[in-house]
Amino acid sequence: MPNCTLLNAPKIIEHLTQAAQNACFELEIFACIDSTNNYLMTRAQNNAPSGCVCFAEEQTAGKGRLGRQWISPLGQNIYGSFLWKFNSVAQLSGLSLAIGVGVIRVLNQHGIFNVGLKWPNDIYSDGKKLGGILIEVNSHVDGNASAVIGFGLNLNLPVDVEGITQSFTDLTKIAPNMVFERNHFIAQLLNELLPIAATFEEQKLAAYLDEWRGYDCLVGKHVNLFVGTQKISGNVKGIDENGLLKLQRGDGTIQTFASGEVSFSA
Repeated sequence: MPNCTLLNAPKIIEHLTQAAQNACFELEIFACIDSTNNYLMTRAQNNAPSGCVCFAEEQTAGKGRLGRQWISPLGQNIYGSFLWKFNSVAQLSGLSLAIGVGVIRVLNQHGIFNVGLKWPNDIYSDGKKLGGILIEVNSHVDGNASAVIGFGLNLNLPVDVEGITQSFTDLTKIAPNMVFERNHFIAQLLNELLPIAATFEEQKLAAYLDEWRGYDCLVGKHVNLFVGTQKISGNVKGIDENGLLKLQRGDGTIQTFASGEVSFSA
């Protein structure tokens, strides 16, 4: 069960590793905000440095992929973002996949192994969505790029919450006998995610490919991929070296896709 203790920056910092503390420039906690990603995107436009981190107890306009709203009721769940600067937009390729690996690592540390990654950036368990990652990029005139890396994770989401149109789950259902103290849990996430961002330009996606493939919950499944208004059906053959989805069509040919929305049956 999640612990309902309010988020507290000093308590989070207390549990950070030295590497995460070095990467964390500033940690802010909001009782309520429109969107943690929106907040840091604004700060990025005002030249805020790498390592600005924020979390919220509640979001009134939480953001998901493709312009969707991330439903963010008050308390108990995790809604957060952090800012990191890169030398160019090209250096960001595959970052969301690496961040997904970091989230799964933390869940595994808690003995939670019935979780996987749904390309390109969702956390799933038993065919239901547990969390998601949203990376937004702000390009600068000097060629550099600021990435706001947002993530949401369901700890205790009411079954009757309005506005969610897909199957979802939370950690209270996956691991009902476990206690998740949010401040400590957030620190564990930052311990994984901040160093991933800090070293990604050097390590790139190659450092995480094998691990991501081990968590792939789509491989071997027949799916429908929606790219804009186009619907493409096929069997998932995993991801290539660049993190692109490999889809085998009915005639046996394999196509790769850089983006799209995947629908599948658990």
